Amino acid sequence: MSVQIAQHELQPHQRLGSPGRRRLLVIVLGLILLASLSWISLFIGSGGIPAHRVLSALSSWAAGDLPQGARDTTELLILERRIPRTVLAILVGAGLGAAGVVMQAMTRNPLADPGLLGVNAGAYSAVVFGSAFMGVTIGAAHVWLAVAGALVVAVTVYLIGTSGVMGGSPAKLVLTGVAIGALLSGISFAVTLLQPEVFDRVRFWSAGSLQGRSFDEVSATLPFLIVGLLIALLLPRALNALSLGDDAAVALGARPGLTRLAGLVAVTLLCGAATAAAGPLSFIGLMVPHALRMLIGPDHRWLIPLSLLAAPVLVLCADILGRVVVAAELPAGVVTAFLGAPVLIWLIRSRAVKNL
Repeated sequence: MSVQIAQHELQPHQRLGSPGRRRLLVIVLGLILLASLSWISLFIGSGGIPAHRVLSALSSWAAGDLPQGARDTTELLILERRIPRTVLAILVGAGLGAAGVVMQAMTRNPLADPGLLGVNAGAYSAVVFGSAFMGVTIGAAHVWLAVAGALVVAVTVYLIGTSGVMGGSPAKLVLTGVAIGALLSGISFAVTLLQPEVFDRVRFWSAGSLQGRSFDEVSATLPFLIVGLLIALLLPRALNALSLGDDAAVALGARPGLTRLAGLVAVTLLCGAATAAAGPLSFIGLMVPHALRMLIGPDHRWLIPLSLLAAPVLVLCADILGRVVVAAELPAGVVTAFLGAPVLIWLIRSRAVKNL
């Protein structure tokens, strides 16, 4: 009986074998799913293009036998819409997954998410304001606005959430982020209602859609995502120390202030670029870190790299489901919301969150 009770009380990641075996399993499964979903994404979409036409266009493009001027409508749809859409889904997923891991580690808060802390709302609002008052159209040019908006909100939430008598408690940071995010979302919706032309420009993007994206968006967001991911990949050891508390982190030789600053820069770049590319995609940064912790434990040396596999799988899955669930395409942001809401409810009811 005592053995059964002890086995029951083990965490999920402790019941799945050795750490090396679990990590290898996640890597292999992630690579298989990522490759499979990326391939499927090229064959599913509007137009009902037969598989042999897709294969023919991809083969000709890979061999360099398809000049720009010689492409027909089908080839243009595959090469200039489906390929960049798939690439962008992978990049956006990687950015949001890594940002979620870093955000939760910085705040030591299992509910920390770029969406819950208002970063995505800041990027979204900046794009809406730029479209309404500066004439910026949805495309590569609005990436800078999204990053700037994410930075302003991230700094504001952090300064407010860490001030006062309570300091930077997890609940205070979440409440601050939710309040500022709700305020900015309300203002943005008011702007789009008062200016219908702005609503027409941002309505598909604001739902979190990858539809109609091109290589222009890929090239515009790629530098921000690369820099943000490089910073995030340099932080695992410092984040492991920070998870023990500031005093313990200092004793281990870490610098909590510098770690949080670097993490803030990484989250801002990743969330700003991802939101600019695909619109607000909720819950990606919340679901992926928790799923990985259940499988491999809390070591950020593995959590951050593996989030670069797991989160793109989730975004690709949501994007593909959105194409096939209804006749008119369902934005990926709507699908992730349906998936993420039950996960958030489960997290709120879990023992770890009750102890906050």
